Order: sequence, then structure tokens, then C-alpha cells
Amino acid sequence: MNHTAEVFQPLQDDDPRTVAGYRLAARLGAGGMGRVYLSHTRGGRPVAVKVVRSELADDPTFRRRFGREIKAARRVKGAYTAELIDADPDGVPPWLATLYVPGPSLSGAVARSGPLPVPAVLWLMAGVAEALQAIHGAGIVHRDLKPANVLLAADGPRVIDFGISLAADSTAHTATGTTIGTPQYMAPEQASGGDVTAATDVFSLGQTAAFAALGRPLYGDGPAATVLYRIVHSEPDLSDLPERLRTLLGRCLAADPEARATPAEIVEWCRRELGRDGGEDTGPAVWREIAGPPVTVPPPVAATGPATAAAPAAAPGSTAVHTAPWTAPYGTAPAPWQATSGPWPGAAGPGGPFAPQQPVGPEERKRRRRRAALISAAAVVACGLVIAAGSALLDAAGRGFDRARDAAASAAASESVSGTPRPVAEGSAAGGEAAPSTGPGAASSADASHTEPDGPAAGTTAPVAHAYIAPLLKGDNSLILHNGEESKDRKGDIRFGCESVGCELTSDTSVIVLVPDDPGATYETCRDLTSGTNGSHELPLAAASAGSEICVRHRNGDIALMVVQTKSTAMPEMGFLTFDLTVWPAG
Repeated sequence: MNHTAEVFQPLQDDDPRTVAGYRLAARLGAGGMGRVYLSHTRGGRPVAVKVVRSELADDPTFRRRFGREIKAARRVKGAYTAELIDADPDGVPPWLATLYVPGPSLSGAVARSGPLPVPAVLWLMAGVAEALQAIHGAGIVHRDLKPANVLLAADGPRVIDFGISLAADSTAHTATGTTIGTPQYMAPEQASGGDVTAATDVFSLGQTAAFAALGRPLYGDGPAATVLYRIVHSEPDLSDLPERLRTLLGRCLAADPEARATPAEIVEWCRRELGRDGGEDTGPAVWREIAGPPVTVPPPVAATGPATAAAPAAAPGSTAVHTAPWTAPYGTAPAPWQATSGPWPGAAGPGGPFAPQQPVGPEERKRRRRRAALISAAAVVACGLVIAAGSALLDAAGRGFDRARDAAASAAASESVSGTPRPVAEGSAAGGEAAPSTGPGAASSADASHTEPDGPAAGTTAPVAHAYIAPLLKGDNSLILHNGEESKDRKGDIRFGCESVGCELTSDTSVIVLVPDDPGATYETCRDLTSGTNGSHELPLAAASAGSEICVRHRNGDIALMVVQTKSTAMPEMGFLTFDLTVWPAG
């Protein structure tokens, strides 16, 4: 399943060629929720576009829930999830786009190579458990966690398809007899129509891990009713599992949801077991073996004619706004990919979009020469204007540098490290409408509550804030607080490490405090939280997630706010932290 021609299947006659401006390059697969296609952003980054099937699309209840779940899914920033970058629940049909993960599914890897070794299963469980922490933190229950929804990237697993299973539940279509979820991987309460919670996903994780270790579903195959009966009425048979996995999987598969392990406990347990046999050294090799050789991703699809097709109009009442489709220069394969032979549209070969252009006649050549001459003349005039303007700007550069720097820093505060919307101050997916969609590759608006902290209360004066897109913190670098830059060693102000469960931030120069209240911390919030004897020089990150806010006070009086974007701690030697940084300098 890792062969290029098998991963990227050609489009069929009934497949669309574009979805809201995304040109489809190949089919990736199909399932109960819809079909999945390969496309690209305007910058050429591959994405997976899922188009919801018509039976669900025609149900108004599904559309409402789908919109709410998409809004929640936009806040999921876990290192082991496939990030949602665009969607339109009001489209015809509804669709969503996530970053494409170049790796096989767990089900495909097991079908190709058989059961995974124990260290690989432990790495798998740690990564998926951390993904569940990010998903549950956004108010989402996956409800359909299974081997087909876990992709094996080169640096660890990725959980996909969160944010739509809950939307599909309790719709009119579901009520007629279709169950959302896969019988072999359901929890007892899900199979019997009980309350579905985060613990439901833990049960499915246990079944998924058992499949990885055994090469078959733990509760067997057969008719759905038979499998579900076994799940509800019988204890799981763990005797065929490796002994090292039985205790943890037994806790995951407890009939009582309250008795199941939490994702944080799973991460801790796996780390401890991996540490016993040097898992840090074997991890990358394990993943290279099970993921197989990398596939060649088809290039973006070029326009098939001189005109660019417009994106379809949004449905009445839709808030989605889409830009024009991505267009590649005719006759070339856009970087970073070269045209490759294959069954997908846009592949190299006779008659394909990247075939050599036909020779042009003498009249066409004359017309092109005249146009080139005009362009050259215009360029000369433009260059003169630029040089003159540049001289004036250089004269003013010294006087205006500080003002320009502050303005740029303020603008940078509205963008996250990844270029996607910041987590918003909402704790549940239960309310609100879908966030506006911006089409392939367009930037999204940042949430105002995280873009720039509110000013101080009336009667007080806060220092001018400086915002930075801070560097990625790892185990071998540190952060210089006053300028938001990276120190290549551990001698900076803020260090990230994984000596404890969940990892931690430490500092020799600053006190660090996790903001306990709702998002939206201000200068005054951080000033008060870090004043006097408040705070510590070490902050455990077990309770921190995407959107968490951390206040910092340097010993020189500088105050800073860190807004967590991504926390990756399941694999400690590969752990990292990304965040946005706002600094109010003292004096």
C-alpha cells in the first residue's frame, strides 16, 4: 500500500476535478464519511481534501454539527494530528482539507509487513495518546479511532478524521440504522448507545494497539452485530498479546470507562517502558522499517487552458470565502516536485499537461518580441523610480528604525508559528458557527484575544509590547527573552526539557507561571501573577496544551506572555514546544 501507484489512484469519471478551488491530483481513498483526494495549496504544499458523501450532506442536522466540529477542530494543534487547514460545512457538498501525511496507514502497514514489534507499538501508543490529549483538549471526541485513521509518518503517528465523526452522530441518517464508527474498534458504551466520552477513544486506542501487535482485530471479524455483542458482553482475551503490553492494554480496555487509563497515563507508561530497553535509540529505525520507503507525491495539477476556472459559489448563508484555484505555468512542473510518470492527472507522459508546448508561428513570435520590448522599457523606468525612492528611504532609515521594528512586531503578533489561526477562547465544540474558510493557501485571521494582549486597566500605563514569532524550543537550545531569539545552547533565559512527565520549562533568570484562568491574559495579568514571591523558576507542562498561556517575569523587570501553539512530549528525545511571545520591557 506504500507503492506510489497504489497510494495515489487516478480520478474516476464520477470524481470532481476541483473542490472550492483545490485542483484534485489523485484519489487517496474512500470510506463511510466520503472520498479523500490529493490536492495542493497555492504554495505547493500537499493536502488531503475530504468530500462528504451525499447522504450526510443532505441532512441539515449533520451540516450544523459539522460546522461546530470544524470550528473546534481548527483549534487542534497536536504534533501527532493532521492539522485542519480549510473547510466549508455549507459547501455543496461539504468538505474539509487537512495537511497531507506522507506515510501509510497502520492498517496498510500491518497488511504489508505483519504485526509490529513491541517497541513500535509503544511508540505508536505514546504518539496517539498525545494526539488524543490535543483532540480532547479542543472539546472533541474522535469516535472512530481505528488503524485506518492512524497514519505512520517518518517522525511518528498522525491521527486523522477527528472533528467529523461526532458531527455525523444523531443525524436523521444515523437514526435510520447507520452506525458511525467501525464495529471492531468501538467501546462497549458506544456499541450499546450509551454516553460517549474521552474514555471511549481510549478503549479504541487499546483495540488499535492490539491490532498493531496481533495483526488482527482483538474481538475478531464477522458480522457487525456479532462483533459488537462480543465487545459488550465479553472480556477481551489478551493471552496472545506480548506480555509487556497486557497490563496497559488491560487498563485501556476496561469495561468501566472510569477505570480506563487516561491519555497522560498512557504516555507516561510507554515512556517508562521504552526507557527500559533504549527506545530512544531504536525509535527512528523502527519507524523507517514500518513506514517503508517514501512515496513520490504527484505534482500540483496545472491549469488545462488559458483561463482559470472560478471557484464554485458558496451555498446561501455560507460564511466561506474561497480564492481562485492554484495555477501552474503551462508546460512546467512547479517546484518542489518534478513531473513523474503515473496514472494521476498532471503526470508526465504523452499528451499530459506537462508535455512540451507546440511550436509557434512567425506572427506570434513578432507579437511576443514587441511585448518583451515594452516590458523591458517599463522595467527600466521602474528601476529608476525604485533607486530614487530607495535613497530617500535610506536617509530616513536611522530615524524610523525603532518605529518600523515596533510596527512589524505588532503585526507579527497576529500570526501563529505555523501560520494558522491561534486557539480561540472557547472550551467546547457545542456552540457557534463554522469559522470562515479562505481557500487554498490563504492566510487565516488570528483570534484577537491572542493576537495582542489587552492593555492595562484605566489609570495605569503598560510598556509598549513587542511581539515575536519565537523559535522552536527543544532539548538543546533555549530562548532569549528580551528579543525572542534562539540561543543555540542552554544558556538563554527559558529552557525546555523532558526530565519529568509531560516535560517542563526552567529558567535561571525568570519566574514562570501558568495562567489558571480563561485565555486572554494581559500585561496586568502577568504582572500580578509573577509579582513578589509568586511563581517559580520551573514550570511542569503536563497541564499545558495548545492555547495555554504562560506568564514570565525576568529579574530585570521584563514581563512576557507565552501562548502555547504545539507541545510534543510523547517522544521525549524528539520533544519540542512552539509558542507565540509578547514582551513588555521594563523601563
